[in-house]
Amino acid sequence: MAGRILLVDDDERLADYIAQGLAEEGFTVDRADNGRDGLFLATDSDFDAVVLDRMLPGMDGLSCLKAMRAANVTTPVIMLSALGSTDDRITGLTAGADDYLGKPFSFAELLARVQALMRRGTGGAQQQQQQSVLRVGDLEVDRLARQVRRGQRKIALQPREFRLLEYLMLHQGEVVTRTMLLEAVWDYHFDPGTNVIDVHISRLRRKIDDGEEQPLFHTVRGAGYRLAAD
Repeated sequence: MAGRILLVDDDERLADYIAQGLAEEGFTVDRADNGRDGLFLATDSDFDAVVLDRMLPGMDGLSCLKAMRAANVTTPVIMLSALGSTDDRITGLTAGADDYLGKPFSFAELLARVQALMRRGTGGAQQQQQQSVLRVGDLEVDRLARQVRRGQRKIALQPREFRLLEYLMLHQGEVVTRTMLLEAVWDYHFDPGTNVIDVHISRLRRKIDDGEEQPLFHTVRGAGYRLAAD
C-alpha cells in the first residue's frame, strides 16, 4: 500500500528516522521542518497522508492543520505531539486531525495508523466496517447474530472477547498495537499499566487456534498482534 507522505517535523533526528522507515516500506516522503513550508506543500501537492508535528516553528501544527482544512485540503492527517492528555487529543482532533499519536511512540504503531488512514481515505475500511459477516481463513464472525465459528466449530466468546476479535478481524493482516486495542476495545486513552490485553489475547488465541492446523493469531515482537491466515 505504498503512497506519498508529507512529513512535517522540526526534530531532524526523529524526522530522519520516520522518513527512513517509511521509505523502507515503499513510501515516497516529502519533508518540511516548519509549519509554513508544510502548509505550502500540503496545499500545492497531492499526498496520501500527512504526518504533522504539533510543536513547529513559524506556524504551529494546529494552525497549519486549521489552514489546511480551511483551504479544503482533505488529506488524512495524523498529528504527533508530546502533549498526550485527553484534552490535547480532543484539541487536535477538533482542529481537523484524523488521528493523534502521543510521543514517544513506536514506528510500527505510526506505520499501522498511517496505513489505516490511507485505507479509510479509499473507502475500503468504511466498506469493511459495514460488513455484517467478517472472515479470516476459515474463521467467521457474524456481527449481527454475535456468533463465531471456525470451520464447523462454534466458539463461545465473552462480550469483551467478541469486541477484541471483531477489531482484529476488521484490521486483518495489519499489526495492531496495544495502544490501538486499549483505545478501541477498552476505551482507555492511557496505559493502565496492566497485562489486561495479554491476558485477553492469550485466552482468545486458545479459543480460536487450539487444535487447529493453521494458527491465525500472530505476535509481532515489540509491536503488537496480527490476525491473518498465513
